[in-house]
Amino acid sequence: MRTGVFHENFASEERLWDSSTQRRWMAVFLLAVFTLPLWGSDYMLAMACIVGIHAIATLGLNITTGNAGLISLAHGAFLGVGCYTVAWLGRMGVPFYLTLPAGGLVAAALGVLVGLPSLRVKGIYLAVATLAAHFILAFGFREWESVTGGVPGTNIPRAQLFGFTFIGDRRNFYLIFVVAFIAAVAARNLGRTYIGRAFVAVREKDFSAEILGVRLLTTKLLAFGLGAFYAGVAGGLLGYFYGAITPEYFVLTLSVFYLAAIIVGGLGTVLGSILGALFMTFVPEALRLLAHASSQWLPNVAGLLLPMGQVVFGALIIGFLVFEPHGLAAIWARIRRVFHLWPFRT
Repeated sequence: MRTGVFHENFASEERLWDSSTQRRWMAVFLLAVFTLPLWGSDYMLAMACIVGIHAIATLGLNITTGNAGLISLAHGAFLGVGCYTVAWLGRMGVPFYLTLPAGGLVAAALGVLVGLPSLRVKGIYLAVATLAAHFILAFGFREWESVTGGVPGTNIPRAQLFGFTFIGDRRNFYLIFVVAFIAAVAARNLGRTYIGRAFVAVREKDFSAEILGVRLLTTKLLAFGLGAFYAGVAGGLLGYFYGAITPEYFVLTLSVFYLAAIIVGGLGTVLGSILGALFMTFVPEALRLLAHASSQWLPNVAGLLLPMGQVVFGALIIGFLVFEPHGLAAIWARIRRVFHLWPFRT
């Protein structure tokens, strides 16, 4: 049994999976995930699809906020941009393998515009600037009826590839998780590049980063653009999954949900994005199932537990900020470290 991972060179330290054991466990995990439609229930597949979409969007916000340190409250609106772009292009007959990246690119372009204030302001002032952008985009979702369908919403044509239609949870599952896997690997590789290190330098101290040769204009706008691209792709997949969408989905609460996910999961880590998306998706679902199970003995408990979701969200964020600011990713790292060193005491 190995008791640690020892690197002999920089390339070894930067590998995606640092040991053969980790690679084997990753292979087992991928096998379990991609065979889920063969043995999972409809409920499990539906929840897995939602988690996959949230994971992609959370990865994007973690690039902008976790890696580059730029707060964004417009992330939920970027999902709407991607979703409505996919819907509009789909109605024009454009195939989904073009509409999906197009949704991400349109969201990225708007993300760059929204990120322009980051060149002058930071912190709470940048958060307010992105909040204003969210309300502007939300207004467009409601009023631009020729594209978005207005308040009643719009239908999204189903994705098709070589005559195969992605309809139903089982078929959409593969589409969502293939994209999610590519997005996670791309985000992990980003951290190993000059761009990823420039993001971290800007997060730690932008003035020092500029002195070291980092171009703040390019780096900050790229962080917003990449994060919005991920959100746009997630929004397009959301549209394909539901088949119809209304502006009521892309409210400010959605942006707060993703912000909470990266805090709970762990800022600046790919694993934290995935764990945060899992955790924040299943907490309200667990409360719903608990309320349903308890209603047989306590009929009034459902009315008490269901509204507790927002309270639980708030308490979780405060709890993680106080007791575990590095999130679930740090907890998992400590658990792995225990097994790496077992049976030796630390």
